[in-house]
Amino acid sequence: MKPLETKRFIHIRSELISKAKGDVLEIGSGTGINFSFYKDVSVTAIEPNPFLRKTSYERAAAVKTPIHVMEGNAEQLPFSEQSFDTVIGTLVLCTIPNPVEAIREISRVCKPTGTILLFEHVRHENSLLGKLQDFLTPIWKRACDGCHLNRETIHLLKREDMEIIEINKHVGNIFITVEARKKQM
Repeated sequence: MKPLETKRFIHIRSELISKAKGDVLEIGSGTGINFSFYKDVSVTAIEPNPFLRKTSYERAAAVKTPIHVMEGNAEQLPFSEQSFDTVIGTLVLCTIPNPVEAIREISRVCKPTGTILLFEHVRHENSLLGKLQDFLTPIWKRACDGCHLNRETIHLLKREDMEIIEINKHVGNIFITVEARKKQM
């Protein structure tokens, strides 16, 4: 992934995170790769993996933006309803065992006027490529920490009453960035 990170993803992450405002929750911070992109916000970052979280702590200490890293998972967020102005996830919904529950929790903790920003890889629209992803996913999951190559993230968001504000496709339409919010009743 390093070539993609340095040539493509760095720009995608930077552009997406520049939209973050106010109190931010980052789900699945991993190694803290996003931390250097945050400006003029306060960040709470959760990461369930202790090895990745250790690197997140180190990266959080190396940036000016206040970032509080803590153990947690997106399916059971330890925060009150409507706590955050922005919720961010980058390349994380693919590995979460129950993405529907994670989306519900993200919606619960995001303020009604808040924004949800995601950078994900998804099942390709092309039938042949999508079937290839379906075929490879069981092997890929075992090799890559539970990652599903074929998650249909947009479908899941819409199913959970998220209003999609903007979708941008990247790298052959396998990766997307999404700006969304809770549907206003």
